[in-house]
Amino acid sequence: MTPSIFDSRSCTLGEGPLWHPLRQQLFWFDIMGSRLMSRHQDQALDWQFGRHVSAAGWLDREHLLIASETGLSRFNLSNRQDEMLCPIEADRTTTRSNDGRADPWGGFWVGTMGKGGEFEQGTLYRWFNGELRILQEGLTTPNSICFDKARNCAYYSDTKTRLIWRQPLDPNKGWPIGERSIFLDLTAQADQMEYKPDGAVIDAEGCLWSAQWGAARVARYSPNGDFLRAIDLPTGHTSCPAFGSATLDILFITTATQKLPDDATSWRQTAGQTFAVKTNVQGVAEPQVLA
Repeated sequence: MTPSIFDSRSCTLGEGPLWHPLRQQLFWFDIMGSRLMSRHQDQALDWQFGRHVSAAGWLDREHLLIASETGLSRFNLSNRQDEMLCPIEADRTTTRSNDGRADPWGGFWVGTMGKGGEFEQGTLYRWFNGELRILQEGLTTPNSICFDKARNCAYYSDTKTRLIWRQPLDPNKGWPIGERSIFLDLTAQADQMEYKPDGAVIDAEGCLWSAQWGAARVARYSPNGDFLRAIDLPTGHTSCPAFGSATLDILFITTATQKLPDDATSWRQTAGQTFAVKTNVQGVAEPQVLA
């Protein structure tokens, strides 16, 4: 499985890839560039915002739920109207949104973090049926938000800890129940790569695909946390994966130019570009956000 370049535009911090199942179209973000990006056939598309934007869910064919540094908004792709639905930390100019994803119950999870990556300034939220709840405080870089409906659980990480947690969920409404447990511990990796868990997605077999910042790879793990295999990329700061295509067997991967090591000269040529790789497994269609 060899990745190819899906979009050659370089993102300072590519994030939040979303395959829209109605439009059959990939959307993603350049967080530091405050822009939403996409492609339609051979046409490169982008929408510029006046604030940091980082993740999305789909509401219908024309509207996305956009996570930004001021909250969750309904964005019209055609006329660019942007309606705030739920403010989140809008009064905190030092924080922004980061990773986010719709859950199978129609809710939306999103993490915030300090704009400079300040220690324990991040919070994990869930928005569901018009209600916003804090799920976890004291995080530094919340990431890896994804869901396994078959096992009624969510996954998330705090990237700098190199841990991914599994959180049991109520099978009826998707709210957390019980205590979280460690699903994956990457602190024991002792080679030159960083293996920091960034974005993640679950496939149809319940396996977790983890984009690992600083490691130039996306790794697949079984539902028990066992390493299965990895897809290597030509650039090191892999940030988030998402399954797409009509058969949901293509893995799209965003990357970043931000904070590349000075000696990582081989990574610079394709850093920040968005990649695609055909896999031999299928993903799960992203659920609709119910707003």
